[in-house]
This record gives sequence, C-alpha cells and structure tokens, in this order.
Amino acid sequence: MSQVLFNTGQVLPALPALIGAAHASGARVLLDVYHSLGVLPVDIGALDADFAIGGSYKYLRGGPGAGFMYLHPRHLDGGFSTLDIGWFAKKSPFDYVRPDPPEFAAGGDALLESTPPVLTCYQARAGQLFTAAIGVARLREYSLAQQRTLIGHLSERGVRGEGGSDDRGAFVVVRSEQARAWAGELERRGVIVDSRGELLRLCPDLLSTQAELACAAERLGDIAAR
Repeated sequence: MSQVLFNTGQVLPALPALIGAAHASGARVLLDVYHSLGVLPVDIGALDADFAIGGSYKYLRGGPGAGFMYLHPRHLDGGFSTLDIGWFAKKSPFDYVRPDPPEFAAGGDALLESTPPVLTCYQARAGQLFTAAIGVARLREYSLAQQRTLIGHLSERGVRGEGGSDDRGAFVVVRSEQARAWAGELERRGVIVDSRGELLRLCPDLLSTQAELACAAERLGDIAAR
C-alpha cells in the first residue's frame, strides 16, 4: 500500500490500524513511501511495516537512481531470499564463484545487487542531509502554504484545485478529462506539470516563487477557459 497515493496526493488514513489488521490475518505489508518520505514524518519502525520502498528523486532531492528497500529486522533471519542476486549479496563476493544454490551474505546484505553507482549515492546523500537540516516539519508547513497559495490563484481563475490540507501529500491536483493535453500545453508555455489519467498534478517546489505560482495559475486558467 502507498502511504500517499501517487495520483491524488491523498494520505492513506488509519495506516497503523491497517498494518495491524494485515498482520493479524497473517499477511505481510510492503509500504510505498515515495510520496511521503521528506513530506510527512515517516517512522517505519513505529508503523511496524515489513517492507518499505522509496527513492531519492522526489522529495528527498537526491536525484534519480537511488532507490531503496527497507526490510524489518525480524526478517533478517534468512527466511527470505531473492530470485537472483548481485555479486555484493554473496557470502564471499571476492571469491568470484557461483555456487548452486547461491550462498547468501548474512542479514540484509543478502538483498544487495551488483556494484552500486557511487556518484548516485553521494548525490542522494546531499538531498538527505538537506532534508535533515531543514526538518520535515518545517518543509511540510511551507509545502502546505505553497499549495494553498496556488489553490487560491487557481480559484480566482475558475479552476478548482485539491490539496493544501493535512490529508494530502505535497502536490495539488486539478481534475479534467483534458489533463494530459493541458499538461502538454502548459509545458509549451513554460510551466512543467504532469498528469495521471484525469488528474493534472502541480507540485509547488521549495524554490517556487510566489510570482511563479501566480503565473502557473494564470496560464492554466487561460487554457481551461478555452
């Protein structure tokens, strides 16, 4: 399940209760935190999820290529194994042998892949340090204010935006059957957004100026009015 839905930006309510119910029925839970990490306070340990997946190219500001998976410590007893492994996941990676069946490294190392791209990790680390220095609570407060400002500008131009509330992630959505066409037209006018089905997604960035928010709303309002 996703903590924040990728298309609407809605925060999944009662997440601890859902995870508890899943565990009570014998199920394991994989939590997608791509749209929540760096936006909301996320405590995977407290949530007791079995797995979590995320990456640095969204709100951690660390660029692409640095995806990750969290595995709860209770699953580090060797009860799980991958279908295939990279050489860093081997028990003795520098022996350059391929035993059959594979001999996995201990603990979480058994899930490693091949040689990691070092520059990608340094870039991702910079985003993590920035997020930790500013603080997620402060980033969240500013993001919500940016969203509400954008929604206000959109409303003045007859466009209804959804977002800016505690039950939403970091972006505003506008519903329209023309969402994909509008995204293309906005890009031609210098406003970068994207669409998911009938949802146009607009994400005010930390660096977005008030003038840019007003400009985006003005251009979208002009397109929607035609």
